[in-house]
Amino acid sequence: MDHRTKNKHPFLRLMAYIRRHRTRVTVASVFSVLNKVFDLAPPALIGVAVDVVVRREDSFIAHLGVTDVAAQLWVLAGLTLVVWVLESLFDYLNRIVWRNLAQTVQHEMRTETYKHVQNLEMAYFEDQSTGGLMSILNDDVNQLERFLDVGANSLIQVTVTVVVIGGLFFAVAPSVAWMALLPMPFIVWGSVQFQRALAPRYAAVRAQVGILSHMLANNLGGIATIKSFTAERHEGERVRTESDVYRTRNRHAIALSAAFVPLIRMLIVAGFIALMVFGGQLALSGALEISLYSVLIFMTQRLLWPLTSLGETFDLYQRAMASTARILDLLDTQSQIADGATPLPLERVRGEVAFEDVYFAYNNGSEVVRGLSIRVPAGDTAAIVGATGAGKSTIVKLLLRFYDVQGGRVVLDGHDVRDLRTADLRAAIGLVSQDVFLFHGTVRENIAYGTFDASMDDIIAAAKIAEAHDFIMELPEGYDTIVGERGQKLSGGQRQRVSIARAVLKNPPVLVLDEATSSVDNETEAAIQRSMERITVGRTTIVIAHRLSTVRRADRIFVLDNGALCEHGRHEDLLARDGIYAKLWRVQTGERVALAAD
Repeated sequence: MDHRTKNKHPFLRLMAYIRRHRTRVTVASVFSVLNKVFDLAPPALIGVAVDVVVRREDSFIAHLGVTDVAAQLWVLAGLTLVVWVLESLFDYLNRIVWRNLAQTVQHEMRTETYKHVQNLEMAYFEDQSTGGLMSILNDDVNQLERFLDVGANSLIQVTVTVVVIGGLFFAVAPSVAWMALLPMPFIVWGSVQFQRALAPRYAAVRAQVGILSHMLANNLGGIATIKSFTAERHEGERVRTESDVYRTRNRHAIALSAAFVPLIRMLIVAGFIALMVFGGQLALSGALEISLYSVLIFMTQRLLWPLTSLGETFDLYQRAMASTARILDLLDTQSQIADGATPLPLERVRGEVAFEDVYFAYNNGSEVVRGLSIRVPAGDTAAIVGATGAGKSTIVKLLLRFYDVQGGRVVLDGHDVRDLRTADLRAAIGLVSQDVFLFHGTVRENIAYGTFDASMDDIIAAAKIAEAHDFIMELPEGYDTIVGERGQKLSGGQRQRVSIARAVLKNPPVLVLDEATSSVDNETEAAIQRSMERITVGRTTIVIAHRLSTVRRADRIFVLDNGALCEHGRHEDLLARDGIYAKLWRVQTGERVALAAD
């Protein structure tokens, strides 16, 4: 799309984006033009009425064949009725089409931008705030909708007014037309200058909206921490400060935009007075028809006065352009994770996982993974252990391709994961994370998340395997109980078991348990351990663990130290080796491990 060129003007990028709706834009524009044309007719009809009263049988209508004065008035009445009906009709039609178009573009832009954001790599979100993205997806999109709803029609109608009335003036009274049009160049020049001056001010406003939205979203998400540290006053003051910055930036923009209309009025009155005085002298001298003079007076008002609305229109325009630039810049952000082309249907996945001489660092920092080479045969249970910061969870992110390796390769069933279609890769892997995220909804909906067509019987069966069924049935509404935002109505252990049920229902060939028991009590850990023994049968399982007691039965254990593999083997072998694993075991259990030489 043409809008992908960031150095183009936001308006041109917007036009490229809505090119798919060019037919509707054309229809809406035609209705706006016709609405304004018929809206400009009444002043002309007033002039015709004056002409009938003054010239009677010699009037303009009489020359069309209607000589009776009373009949002329009835003809004029009929024309007036037709003009008003058509003006009202096209006013209705242009509003309907423009508003529906604005709603459609708003809907498409919001959903397309959201889908695009979802497909960006995880590294992108490290540098972005949730509130900033929310302000683009919500507030900026709404700003654009308001411009298409009101501002676009206003710009078209002002343009039509200038063209139609300006043409009429030069056609019927060229000697005085210049008087009415004299302020036009100054109005246009002033509008352009205001536009240039307003652009950076509104850009600053939009940027501050993102900062304020981020702060509010962050504070609401951490409300428990705020309350526990009695930091309400501190956070209230921070929000007040940022909101005051937003108010100040808006005040700077308003101070400039509010000056537009008064200055335009001074230019308008100059043109109106000039035409009233000099045109009146021409009418008194007989050089200008009285009826035409009355039309010109009314038309001058209709020509110049709508230009005062340019202030509000330009205000909408500048806000919309600032928002358009932010929205399309986000849409033009390319993911650094390119989707692979090789399909891997779920039924063909065996589940063999390998890391071959893998190197990786976050944001070009120090390496988190160094020359890692491990292999997990299909159907085996492998554990990855190590001290905090050893790179354990990074392994999961590389396998799911949240990030791409900088050296070596990650392999699933002999395929480099970079070559596989991302949807196929992630469909083959079930993840149970230590940081369980439950959506605001029912227990049933959260278990079925990702397997949306699952039957109630399948959901219950998965919950029983995860040892979640009993506590779910004790909830007020059972499986239809609302869990609250992020599952806050459930305990940590309950959330973890719901997460395991979700993975069981997905039934993936590869299951990854990332510190699944790190923050639960011993009873819950035992329940999760029993669940794991059942769900790991017949599938490849990778357990990322800090508690070594949860991995002692694994087929193979890989011990990481500072991002590199330092030991691997079964539990008993590693204890006998008396290396890092054995030291970690002693720290966690207090047992004395005998050396192999003993």
